[in-house]
Amino acid sequence: QLQLVESGGGLVQPGGSLRLSCAASKFTLDHFAIGWFRQAPGKEREGVSCINTSGSSTNFVAAVQGRFTISRDSARNTVYLQMNSLKPEDTAVYYCAAWNGRCSGYRDSYYYWGQGTQVTVSS
Repeated sequence: QLQLVESGGGLVQPGGSLRLSCAASKFTLDHFAIGWFRQAPGKEREGVSCINTSGSSTNFVAAVQGRFTISRDSARNTVYLQMNSLKPEDTAVYYCAAWNGRCSGYRDSYYYWGQGTQVTVSS
């Protein structure tokens, strides 16, 4: 079974940057669409960004356009979410997820999930 492990979360001041990583062992992430989701306290989990096996990507949240970038590093079998100009409203637990279809912003599309990494944006 595909196991995903997120890392890179933490506490950052508004306007700062973080890079989240989603790594896997035993299976090649290049064979899966990888989505990043986030869940803030008291809110539903929402799709943030996704990258297809082709390398094409999309953002599902208008508020992150121009600030968040998703990418793959095949050699490291890792997918990244580069987050710049962070805002307090970006505070959430961030999850990566995988499935063997095309990018989707719906959590139910994904078969495999990581355990999440906390991102806190605060001064």
